[in-house]
Amino acid sequence: MQERPKIGVGVCIIKDGAVLMGLRKNAHDAQTWAFPGGHLEFGETVEECARREVLEETGLKLGLIKPGPYSQDIFIAENRHYITLIMIGEYIGGEPQILEPHKCQEWRWFDWGKWPENLFLTNQNLIRNNIDLRSY
Repeated sequence: MQERPKIGVGVCIIKDGAVLMGLRKNAHDAQTWAFPGGHLEFGETVEECARREVLEETGLKLGLIKPGPYSQDIFIAENRHYITLIMIGEYIGGEPQILEPHKCQEWRWFDWGKWPENLFLTNQNLIRNNIDLRSY
């Protein structure tokens, strides 16, 4: 059977000009900072996936969710290919919690443009392509 790309969903949550990212662990591209998110499940809408993943990972509930850009991410070392759909999630309150400690070591708000050096490939690709998610 031929390998096929998987569909990932990343959720950009902006609070007072800062973006929420988690430090990944025990997954491909571990020890990199990424938006909350995960795999789109069969029969699930992208918005449903965004809400589910953010709630499961951080405990945060989102307001309005809007579609953003997508990123094509090829992780050569892990032989993985993803199309990552970015959703823009409205922050409505609360502080993120580590609800999946086997997947995420820490949640942190980063000021826009002041990114950590070790970014997840999806985030690297968005920055490389000069995509400003604040304009969505």
